[in-house]
Amino acid sequence: MRIAIIGTRGIPNYYGGFEQFSEYLSKYLVTKGHDVSVYNSHYHPYQETEWEGVKIIHKYDPEQKIGTAGQFIYDLNCILDTRTRGYDIILQLGYTSSSIWGRLMPKGSKVVTNMDGLEWKRTKYSKKVQKFLLYAEKLGVVHSDHLVADSIGIQNYLKEKYSVESSYIAYGSHTVDSYNVNTLADYYVEPYKYNMLIARLEPENSMEMILDGVKEVSTTNFPFLVIGKHETKYGEYLKEKFKEYPGIKFLGGIYDITKLNNLRRYANVYFHGHTVGGTNPSLLEAMGSGALICANDNLFNRSILGDDAKYFNSTDDVKNCLSVNHKEERNQIIESNFNKIRELYNWERIVSQYEEVFIEMLRKKEL
Repeated sequence: MRIAIIGTRGIPNYYGGFEQFSEYLSKYLVTKGHDVSVYNSHYHPYQETEWEGVKIIHKYDPEQKIGTAGQFIYDLNCILDTRTRGYDIILQLGYTSSSIWGRLMPKGSKVVTNMDGLEWKRTKYSKKVQKFLLYAEKLGVVHSDHLVADSIGIQNYLKEKYSVESSYIAYGSHTVDSYNVNTLADYYVEPYKYNMLIARLEPENSMEMILDGVKEVSTTNFPFLVIGKHETKYGEYLKEKFKEYPGIKFLGGIYDITKLNNLRRYANVYFHGHTVGGTNPSLLEAMGSGALICANDNLFNRSILGDDAKYFNSTDDVKNCLSVNHKEERNQIIESNFNKIRELYNWERIVSQYEEVFIEMLRKKEL
């Protein structure tokens, strides 16, 4: 098959989840004999025309000059280029800035779209932006030949709202094989004597609820590490609100995956507060790094973690999670989550499921 991947800033990954996924998927497809192209922003650090056997197509992207509007122009440039290449399959990752150009997709290609999360529910957006995102979501459904949902919650949502079937294919991850407790010294903490969270500092990630619970727990003097860029309006609000609690430490963004894995592994409790989206990559990373997870109690998180986590829906739940000694059940929960990553969320399994969807789409096209 001739396959194109659009909707990312490009590979190799310098940015985030979809870019990481594109790396794994494109490399896998090439090993299976497919002709694969990934569209890259023209300012991507990697400027070659091939990577690991994957063709790289650079298209003009003015985002750095004009901001978010540049994403729409970049996606348009990518879609227009696909019309000249004769692809069998076009995999579109997300829909936010590309679905408005959906009618321009080449008629001879099958368009498969990963619908990402429920972007229009994110409270950081204004009402007008939320309305647009809901409209873009609808266009993503209308202009796709097949949809992929990366969580059961998203799959159910697409069925209920749009009466469409989709393939459930989660995000991938791996288990961490080695740890270095000495990493903790850089952050002045000791094994299992601190709690933490890693997230964008946004309201829908339950930040305030978690920290409200932290400040009320008097049974432990453990510091609480908040990892995520905090030089934002909401970040400033949180720092101001909790400035009287020196145990709450805003560390900013940490992007070294080895350091993050060690911090997660040796935390007493790791909080995952995400309420919007599909299979969150950071949740799978936490599972694969051996964290004891306390997650926001919603369908997205429960469908991944099942009984192998603690859950919260209120400040009191957060307090209870922090007040209980989890020593006896820690190893059992961690090993169970390791097994989930190895059996259900390993990258080989995930990317092979995408190939199966592409093969089935091509088979239908030829009937």
